[in-house]
Amino acid sequence: MKLTVVGCSGSFPSAESACSSYLVEADGFRLLLDMGNGALGELQRHIGLYDLDAIFLSHLHADHCIDMCGYFVARYYRHEGGRCEAIPVYGPEGTEQRLTTAYADTPSKSSMSEVFDFHTLKAGTFELGPFLVRTERVAHPVEAYGIRLEHEGKTLTYSGDTGVCEPLHQLADGADLFLCEASFTHGKEDVPDLHLNGREAGAHAQRANAGRLVLTHIPPWTDGERNLADARAVFSGPSEIAVPGAVYHL
Repeated sequence: MKLTVVGCSGSFPSAESACSSYLVEADGFRLLLDMGNGALGELQRHIGLYDLDAIFLSHLHADHCIDMCGYFVARYYRHEGGRCEAIPVYGPEGTEQRLTTAYADTPSKSSMSEVFDFHTLKAGTFELGPFLVRTERVAHPVEAYGIRLEHEGKTLTYSGDTGVCEPLHQLADGADLFLCEASFTHGKEDVPDLHLNGREAGAHAQRANAGRLVLTHIPPWTDGERNLADARAVFSGPSEIAVPGAVYHL
């Protein structure tokens, strides 16, 4: 597997990064995990506009899905070659309605489904291209899912947005790379079932015996280096902060 960080800022784009979006490739199949603010533009630095094979939306907060509205325009109104065929989009219940409402002026109520083949996420396991996929609902104010991808003996886990919860540990168990949110600062914010801080992300990684921890979804107002230090205080493996354009091979 190849993981490319397209965007990694939490809550809203920073001066350096778009919001959450991560490209995972294997055997020529290209899966995008989330498409937050600014991600569509950054994605085109790495692949062609129409080269995606599937999209996973962890939840329906704007910083994880709003650029799907721009991607609808690109696929629905494509000038060369006509309208694109529908690409699989996996998201929580109500994803089509959420995107249609956000766009606000689609030609019809079903226009989104002409270019996006919507699949409703539930906790479970399924195959997607070359990947064995496992999804679990995690702790967040809206319906949200973490995802575990397995391919040829390697495992990538992406937390999405979550607080401390047992399903996240299950997804990360033995993962070669754990891409984990760390929005909050240890000792500063303490809101259950919303986000993790660096220490909590590190503790999850340590308990899961993850091979590598990559902290992501760090908002512009949060000190990423402090979160990384807090994670390293409890996680004994290699760890770092996600940066746009970073590439990992599993």
